[in-house]
Amino acid sequence: MARAEQTTSEPVRVTLYRWAGQWGPFKVKIPCGECTLTGDILRDTFETELAGIPIKFEVLDWLSNWWKPILKGGWHAPIVMVDGEIVGQGSAINRGLFVEAVIRAHVKQSDVTGNVVFGKASCPHCVRAKEVLDAKGIAYTYLDVVKNPRALYEMVSRVKPIIGEKTPVTVPQIWMDGAYVGGADALVERVGPIDEAAAVVCMRPATKPTPARTATPAAA
Repeated sequence: MARAEQTTSEPVRVTLYRWAGQWGPFKVKIPCGECTLTGDILRDTFETELAGIPIKFEVLDWLSNWWKPILKGGWHAPIVMVDGEIVGQGSAINRGLFVEAVIRAHVKQSDVTGNVVFGKASCPHCVRAKEVLDAKGIAYTYLDVVKNPRALYEMVSRVKPIIGEKTPVTVPQIWMDGAYVGGADALVERVGPIDEAAAVVCMRPATKPTPARTATPAAA
């Protein structure tokens, strides 16, 4: 799965408080099935949707550390926290919300490097942006935000602080040399339009070779 190149960042801290532990004379004796399930879900996301993102994962017994999550409103295990903020408690973790929270935390401490285009297949402006880059011979990473949820979460997390929380996010969203550019029109302003000759080559469909003709021998 393609990903935007990023600078090295500090690990995202993920903490799972499970229903276990001891506090004074009180001790948890009943195992928590949803705590175990949540732990399995978290570990699986580290190897799939979140692969490549540095993560520091810690599992703590809730009863032995109850005062830590309760300061953030966490009182019902399993409790999942990302960089000190609660993203789920009281039931098995919502996988999508957790992945989004980790990506959002990661984006805050990492920058895009290189040339990146976030887009979707049905967007004509995304197609135009790719045609411009291809015609100019500029290498780039293309991320489809419809087919790749991680790309969608990353794009929104990176763009919203730039355009404003109330401004709708559209595609394409483009970075060049690690700097935010914007959409297809802004890209053309930056690198220039496609000249006519390049446009013809870029848009011309591939032609099939004409099969060789075999001479028919003359009748006797």
